[in-house]
Amino acid sequence: MKTNWKAWRSGIKDGLPVGLGYFAVSFTFGIMAKQSGLNPFEAGFMSVTNLTSAGQFAGLTLIASVATVLEIVLTQLIINSRYFLMSFALSQKIDPNTPFFHRLIMAFGITDEVFGVSAAAPGRLSPFFIYGVMSVAIPGWVLGTLLGVISGNILPERLMSALSIALYGMLLAVIIPPAKGNKILTVLIVISMVLSLLFAVLPLLHTISSGVKIIVLTVLIAGIAAYLFPVKEHAHE
Repeated sequence: MKTNWKAWRSGIKDGLPVGLGYFAVSFTFGIMAKQSGLNPFEAGFMSVTNLTSAGQFAGLTLIASVATVLEIVLTQLIINSRYFLMSFALSQKIDPNTPFFHRLIMAFGITDEVFGVSAAAPGRLSPFFIYGVMSVAIPGWVLGTLLGVISGNILPERLMSALSIALYGMLLAVIIPPAKGNKILTVLIVISMVLSLLFAVLPLLHTISSGVKIIVLTVLIAGIAAYLFPVKEHAHE
């Protein structure tokens, strides 16, 4: 019990920057949700059940354009399918005897940033650590959405632009600390950035959806890295 409590508090501590960053980004989403005709309950319910920035922004665009349910479902599946890979990766860090209901709850809370914080945690990953991160990440995301809907168009456009890039700053804060002193991880990050740029500018690649791009790059880079630089089992003990 004490170990679980300690892991939960550690998750809250490491997840606090995630919660603050989510608040800023979801605030922008809330304003867009109101402009698209959603009320506070609808926008808040969308955030608490989806918990994905790219998926929600894309879903909001589809809802506003009166897209079919099938189009929305397929788009969400493609954009959010990267979370399958993140869950697979984290499953290698948890105890093999972790109960199934813990795995379900952990999977629900996996986002890019929660994955980054959890993957960087040393040793075996306790479900209660992720619960701690979720304890600040989910309220930050939902609260920001609600306040954004309520605020409407009060804030100036420049401030909205600043809030829209807050998530990228938070991602940098997640990946830079683990990369310090780790040459292999640093090189992989640089390679990821270069390949992402190529996927964004090359004529034959830039039309691919963001979700598919992330999956292809993740499988390619992580697969090659895992083959060339495997992590020894004792590293998780």
